Amino acid sequence: MAMAASEIETAIVAALPGAVVEITDLAGDGDHYAARVTAAQFAGLSRVKQHQLVYNALGGRMGGALHALQLTTISA
Repeated sequence: MAMAASEIETAIVAALPGAVVEITDLAGDGDHYAARVTAAQFAGLSRVKQHQLVYNALGGRMGGALHALQLTTISA
């Protein structure tokens, strides 16, 4: 079962309070998304660490309920 964009946003904001999350459905199938996440928690972290924070927020859903996520992270 695919993951709704609102579920992705909710999970990220729950893990990164105050984050601004913009989700785009890339294929119109509810399975391939792009996310632009701006968060103060990213300050001073490498891009890899920033992405890890987002993936951790999604728990085990990456590769399962969420097939693909193109990720852009920005420090606020």
